[in-house]
Amino acid sequence: MAGRIRQADVDEVKARTNIADIIGERVALKSAGVGSMKGLCPFHDERSPSFNVRPQAGFYHCFGCGESGDVYSFLRAMDHVTFTEAVERLAGRIGYALHYEDGGAAPEHTGRARLYAANAAAAEFFRAQLMTPEADIARRFLGQRGFDAGAAAHFGVGFAPKGWEGMTKALRTQGFTDEELSSAGLVSQGQRGVYDRFRGRVVWPIRDVTGQVIGFGARKLFDDDNGPKYLNTPETTIYKKAQVLYGLDLAKREVSRQHQVVVVEGYTDVMACHLAGITTAIATCGTAFGSDHITVLRRVMGDDSTAGEVVFTFDPDAAGQKAALRAFADAKRFNAQTYVATGPEGLDPCDLRLARGDGAVRALLETKVPMVEFVLDQRISGYDLRSVEGRVGALRTAAPVVAELRDPLLQPEYVRVLARRLGMDTEDVRREVERAGRSSGGGRRDASPGAAEPANPPIDDGTLRVTLATLPRTPEVGLERGAVMGVLQFGHRMDPSLVARALDLPFRHPALDAVRIAVRDAAGMQRPGWAVDAVATVREPYRSLAAELLAADFPALSDDEAVSSASDLARRLVMRGFDREKAELLGAIQRVPAESEEGRTIRLRLRELDAQRQALADEAS
Repeated sequence: MAGRIRQADVDEVKARTNIADIIGERVALKSAGVGSMKGLCPFHDERSPSFNVRPQAGFYHCFGCGESGDVYSFLRAMDHVTFTEAVERLAGRIGYALHYEDGGAAPEHTGRARLYAANAAAAEFFRAQLMTPEADIARRFLGQRGFDAGAAAHFGVGFAPKGWEGMTKALRTQGFTDEELSSAGLVSQGQRGVYDRFRGRVVWPIRDVTGQVIGFGARKLFDDDNGPKYLNTPETTIYKKAQVLYGLDLAKREVSRQHQVVVVEGYTDVMACHLAGITTAIATCGTAFGSDHITVLRRVMGDDSTAGEVVFTFDPDAAGQKAALRAFADAKRFNAQTYVATGPEGLDPCDLRLARGDGAVRALLETKVPMVEFVLDQRISGYDLRSVEGRVGALRTAAPVVAELRDPLLQPEYVRVLARRLGMDTEDVRREVERAGRSSGGGRRDASPGAAEPANPPIDDGTLRVTLATLPRTPEVGLERGAVMGVLQFGHRMDPSLVARALDLPFRHPALDAVRIAVRDAAGMQRPGWAVDAVATVREPYRSLAAELLAADFPALSDDEAVSSASDLARRLVMRGFDREKAELLGAIQRVPAESEEGRTIRLRLRELDAQRQALADEAS
């Protein structure tokens, strides 16, 4: 039986993996200074980014919630895998062959890993079945909607045969147990045992943001199928429909690059949009668009300003209007601007592409209107605006929508928009909006994010953490903070003897001194990951401070400038040590006879200090 993974392999896989690539699959990262990247934290909800990633060090840290670690800890936290599984997954990505130590603990594999594997195997089974004679009805279904074999392959579309055990038998032969298939939501339980959940249907694999298959959506094809039109995977350990967005694995790069996302209503709409060139399209999976979906999208978009846009496409019928109003309640959590686009004659993107071509789908975005305007129109559409009573009723219904707008520039503009829609005096509308704001508890303070959005509130986890923000703002502490930060981030490029001399000297601030000791005692600054290991050895309650020092932006314009600046700070520490010792010696020499042995020793040491100080100054110049 294989033992634990050889430590040299663990280190090698981590050294060959760019942590920014792994985190970037879930979080939009932007440059944030020399060797640093920043994005919205995946561990807590925040308005502006405080999550820093330092690729060279292979380290991440959130200045909001305090979470930090390396690429292995990130995968373990996000995907709930064991350490062994995290190493094996990354080794598979880079094609690295792992070696296991004999006699060690056997590799652990969580049930989650088996669920991922079962879903991947099922996806391959369904994909292969689409090419069989029985799947002719599925191929015709796709063809009638404008999707050829290439489109089906791109999205991994497959076919579930009508038999009761086709997929079950196929996966059993690959070593999956009935219990695993049931936990994955691939089979249902009957009186005689398990049977295929998806039968006689066209099947779409649903993937998480990293591209792993976690479930399926299936549409019925046969008239004798008494099941629902669309059938999805039930809730499982890895499939949470309130957090899953179909197509995000394909759209994420363009969503991050364009700061745009287009929310459509179905799988075929996503396919139509992507094939027409709108590669930022995604859809929910059998549930309404909600707050968890927004959390996922904000991180992928990098939603830290009002520059982005979220476009919802809804059918103009009653159900679509209801969905739009429901989405509006949650969409205020976006910093990005939100819009609604409806197709001509009520056509959804798939039907629009069939009827009018790819250009018409792309033109759909040109017809978008701000969601606030769309909601206002929906609110007042049921009133007869030709009558006084109708206008007053419409105003009372629509005023709360405007009152909820937080942006102080947007609200007065929408007061005028609403006044024009109703044909009423602007002042009358403004007073009703203010009244609606007061009755709802303050209106703008509780509504959507805008220009006056406050900084991230501190996260109270019940512990007192020493952080960069709590350090005293004094020259002494500033020197110690900058020097140890520089060594943590750029020590592998600094003169080892200079670093050793600087870190041998005690610091005045106890928290920074605790970090200094851990960094001083770290082995091999040329070794990848040494700084992360050093942070892990800092004694509490100072470990979080060490993480911040490793992740914080170092004030420099380039790597070379940063190394030079860090080296200068280290020299200043050594100089400070010389000055301290010289001051002590000058005091001591006043207390001993000038011609005594002790006096001569002190004078000799003073001359040595002056020489060493001059040599260090010459070295700097």
